[in-house]
Amino acid sequence: MKIIVICTGNTCRSQIAEGLLKTKYPEFEIYSAGTKPEAQVNPYAVKAMKDRGIDISQQYPKLVDEFIDQYFDYVLTVCDSAKEICPIFTNAKNKIHNSFVDPSQSSYESEEAALTIYKNTVDEISNWFDTLTFS
Repeated sequence: MKIIVICTGNTCRSQIAEGLLKTKYPEFEIYSAGTKPEAQVNPYAVKAMKDRGIDISQQYPKLVDEFIDQYFDYVLTVCDSAKEICPIFTNAKNKIHNSFVDPSQSSYESEEAALTIYKNTVDEISNWFDTLTFS
């Protein structure tokens, strides 16, 4: 099974999703990418995942165009912007969309508040994956 998760910057939601899926399905090929990737994975995403026992510190943002000619069993989009401008994956068997609020766009009262927002995003994405059956 080969899955790619796409969002805009490939720094938060899709990176979290990649880490969650790699942990849940270690036998699958899991990738993430962005339509406009930024320079690095968001440090709060790394911390929120670490608190869950998952290390995504070695992951890095990638441009979705790098994957466009590859075959995927599933293409998952996790933000509306990425869904709108995502290239067409003609080799994709299934495409599934679920939009999650971008935690990096929130205003934070403190470090703790920021981490709470990211942990909520981790939980929301994890709960979504619990409803999906990959076959």
